[in-house]
Amino acid sequence: MTLPTVIIPGYLAGAAPYRLLETDLHQRGIVTQVVPLTPASWLPTVGGRSVQPILQAIARTVEQVMETTGSDRVNLVGHSAGGWIARIYLGDTPYDVHPMDRDRPNCWSGHRYVETLVTLGTPHRSQERWTRRNLDFVNQTYPGAFHDTVRYVCFAGKAVFGQRWQTWFTYNSYQLTGGQGACWGDGITPITAAHLPGAKNLVLANVFHSPKPAIAWYGTPHVVDQWVSYLS
Repeated sequence: MTLPTVIIPGYLAGAAPYRLLETDLHQRGIVTQVVPLTPASWLPTVGGRSVQPILQAIARTVEQVMETTGSDRVNLVGHSAGGWIARIYLGDTPYDVHPMDRDRPNCWSGHRYVETLVTLGTPHRSQERWTRRNLDFVNQTYPGAFHDTVRYVCFAGKAVFGQRWQTWFTYNSYQLTGGQGACWGDGITPITAAHLPGAKNLVLANVFHSPKPAIAWYGTPHVVDQWVSYLS
C-alpha cells in the first residue's frame, strides 16, 4: 500500500497553490493532505523568528492523516522552506533557539511517523541572516540525512543561471543562499543548496521554483512524474 502524503508549503505560502498537486497525487492513488496554512500563518515567523506555529500545524496534519487512513506512517513532501522545517519536525531535540520556545514542550520526534521526506527546491543551507538562526539549528542538530529510518530525497531545479546583470534577482538569491551567484538553480534556490549530504540528490531540468502559470515547477504533472515514484 502506498503511504499517505503530507505536503508542507513554502515560506509565506498558504495551502491554496498546492491544491492542484494535492489533486494530482490523489488521482495517482496517493492519499494526500496539504498542511492547511495561509500566508498569515507565517507572519509570526517573519524576520527569523520561531517556526513553532508551522511545526504545530505539521504535527496536527500528520496526526489527522494517520487517524483518518489508519496508517502508522506517512511521507512528507516539503517545498522550499517546508523541507528544512520538516527536518526540525523529524527530530528529538527540543527546538529552543528562540526564548519564547524554551519553556514549551516541543520535541516533535516525527521520524517515528515518516517513511520518506521529499524536498523540492529547499534551501538546506543559507547565508541570509534572517534564516541563519533556524537553519543553523537544523544543520548543527540534524546534519545531512540524519535519521537512519527516514529516506531523504532532495530535488533541485535547473532552470536559470545566475548572472549579475541579466538575472539580477536570481543572482542575488543564489548568492544569499549558497554564497555564489553565478550558478544554476530554479530561479530562487541554487542546486548546491537544494541538495543534502547523505540524501538521494537529483536535478530536474527546466524546473522553476514557484507555482506560476505557464511555467514548469515541481508540482507540474510532467515534473511530478519524475519524483512521485519515491513516495512508493
